[in-house]
Amino acid sequence: MGRVESAENAFGDVELTMDELREVTRYAAESAQAVLPVFEQAVPADLRPRAALDAAWDFAGGERRTRLQRVTALDAHRAAKEAPSEPAALAARCAGDAAAAGYLHPIAKATQVGHILRAAAGAARIAELHAGGDEAAGMAAVEQARCRASPLLVAVLSRYPRAPISKSRVGQLMSALDASLRER
Repeated sequence: MGRVESAENAFGDVELTMDELREVTRYAAESAQAVLPVFEQAVPADLRPRAALDAAWDFAGGERRTRLQRVTALDAHRAAKEAPSEPAALAARCAGDAAAAGYLHPIAKATQVGHILRAAAGAARIAELHAGGDEAAGMAAVEQARCRASPLLVAVLSRYPRAPISKSRVGQLMSALDASLRER
């Protein structure tokens, strides 16, 4: 596959192939797939997160990256804002993040790590919430996400700076996952 054009910045360029973008999208889609029922049970008539996840799987499965992934990602994030609970909102965000993952920017900035890992971190936060706020449940989900990561995904992640420090629990889980993947 051809390379995706890079943009220059203070950290240098990151080169990405379509196969690598598909792998990032696949990883995010797996995370979103596991938690989408949380949203669908809370808001069964809202199909926006499902459409985003379907668009992510389309791209991960070999179809062209199109405007569909961007539009459905934004729609899923809008659904998250309207969700009746934190777990439902997180599940919708995971679906939106999966659809957006194929648009990981070739700019070596820590904020781009969210395209790679935020869906897995959101799924880990849902695990915590379902366990009554037990952080051990979130860390167990982070460990499962670490085990699911392919060498190709880790290679892409390693081209970016570490995840930014965050006060949010999802951000903290993302940082923990980032650190564990870089230690592999």
